[in-house]
Amino acid sequence: MIVALIVASEIGFWVLLGAGLVARYLLRLRRLSTVLLVGSPVLDLVLLVATVVDLRRGATAGPFHGLAAVYLGFSVMFGHAMIRWADQRFAHRFAGGPPPWKPPRGGWARTRHEWREWGKAVAACAISAALLGAGILMVGDAERSAQLLGWLTRMGWVAGIWFVVGPAWATLFPGRPKEDAFR
Repeated sequence: MIVALIVASEIGFWVLLGAGLVARYLLRLRRLSTVLLVGSPVLDLVLLVATVVDLRRGATAGPFHGLAAVYLGFSVMFGHAMIRWADQRFAHRFAGGPPPWKPPRGGWARTRHEWREWGKAVAACAISAALLGAGILMVGDAERSAQLLGWLTRMGWVAGIWFVVGPAWATLFPGRPKEDAFR
């Protein structure tokens, strides 16, 4: 059941996002657009409640309970940025908006960008870890919550790998900004 809700949340996010952007830019229904876009966090809330209810009913925490916590943590930290990313591109393509923002391609601006994104990833991992910890405490049985504990280790790996390929790499090899690349 939890895996179906995770999939439904992800599909629902993109459906609500697409419908919200169509309502905003093509149909010019700003209020409907806002309602549709506000529906995305509601989907996350439904997933959280369903996961809590499932664990409170005595279910043994499986890998998908942990995945739900991770999904929610990353959705909280990156959901708004994903909406902004899609909004910029939709507005540019269908409503004559300005070209979408692109991250810096090199130099210290790119390095700062990578550090900021990694900070968001660490915050997402922290939120996920807090949800996993709450799930472990709620289950109250080490045997039934072992899968959740395993996800805590995975969050450490995610943050570590992101650090290496993101800010550490950009700091060690900042490159030149795009406009300086051909001088």
